[in-house]
Amino acid sequence: MATLKAVRGTRDLLPPETALWNRIEATARAVFARYNFGEIRTPVFEDTSLFSRSVGEETDIVSKEMYTWEDRARAQSEKPQSLTLRPENTAGVVRAYIEHKLGETGQLQKLYYIGPQFRRERPQKGRYRQFSQIGAEVIGPPHAGSESPLRDAEILEMLATLLDELGITGWTLELNSVGSAADRARYNETLRQALIPLAPKMCEDCQRRAVTNPLRVLDCKVPEDQPIIETLPKIVDSLDDESKSHFAAVTVALDASGVPYTRNHRLVRGLDYYTRTTFEFTHGGLGAQNALLGGGRYDGLSEAIGGPKAPGIGFAMGEDRLVLTLQALEAAKPEKADAYIAPLGETVNAAALALARELRRSGLTIELGDGSFRLKKSFDAADRTARRIIIMGEDEVASGILTVKDFSTGIQTKVPRAELAGVLKAPSDQ
Repeated sequence: MATLKAVRGTRDLLPPETALWNRIEATARAVFARYNFGEIRTPVFEDTSLFSRSVGEETDIVSKEMYTWEDRARAQSEKPQSLTLRPENTAGVVRAYIEHKLGETGQLQKLYYIGPQFRRERPQKGRYRQFSQIGAEVIGPPHAGSESPLRDAEILEMLATLLDELGITGWTLELNSVGSAADRARYNETLRQALIPLAPKMCEDCQRRAVTNPLRVLDCKVPEDQPIIETLPKIVDSLDDESKSHFAAVTVALDASGVPYTRNHRLVRGLDYYTRTTFEFTHGGLGAQNALLGGGRYDGLSEAIGGPKAPGIGFAMGEDRLVLTLQALEAAKPEKADAYIAPLGETVNAAALALARELRRSGLTIELGDGSFRLKKSFDAADRTARRIIIMGEDEVASGILTVKDFSTGIQTKVPRAELAGVLKAPSDQ
């Protein structure tokens, strides 16, 4: 019988790597809370039309990458419902905003999410068919300030803060404006005309996109196509005065807050709902696929899926990319337990468990050995998993004086049980 394995494009996350994932998520939650964001949790599958209407029929996500099926568990008189595992979370958040009438509060909704997304992509380093994203959205009625360029700048400043607090240094913020829906339509037509003589010289995907969705040509990564793409018209030349003014206000606010950025005229992002500000944070440690996270403004998305006017801006970051970046920066050393309790003999096991419970309740991370282990085995296990070892034999139980060895210094000391938690909480070099 063949051994069962994880499905291609998925994988198991195991300790100690999961400790890094937890740290990333805890840091994100803490930063978002300081900016007054609340958590939203949407279903992992939605009606397929939500994504086709919001993301765009001609995007690679909708045309190639979605996991879709028909749900036949309905009344016989009804047609089967087409359902899709969510390939991204913004559409679901906006659907929830509409369904729960959050716009009627008259307030900006500042929402974040952490969870899995699903795309049928070719698996590669940092890219899986089930992947986890951290994202946030600011959405609301226009009178609540949702259209303000200050919202764009604030979310970008928040992301700069988050990356800094995660210990990710050397990031670059790339910024652009794709203008209003009218600007975008005008630019699409300009691109379409410019590509008529050029597309036959480009890759197969670009030839198709030149007809169906010319903006996507700018996303092409085929090296041979890059010199051609560099000659194409830039979207900045198709922006109206209002879009130019909005983008200028975003950059002024970023300058005032000290967040560095560069203008990337080719940055249009891969989803059709983006308007005006688009952005990516990149990092050189990720190689050719160097995007850490990206996002942008989506002022017409709510109306596109049947809701009220509710301008918004948001982003999503792949946790795999963050993990790879932190590992490349050597900022993610595996965390060790505060101490390993080594009972000397099985008769001491119960007392060792009682001590472990006492120390854990004081906030310490404790690994518990077993009295059946020889002392050398306990030391080897402790050295791999903890910063210190507590030796606990019958004499220690009777006297209440424990033997503690610090692996970073090699120093072994006698510690009264009442003082043990304080000693273990003291800094160690390891």
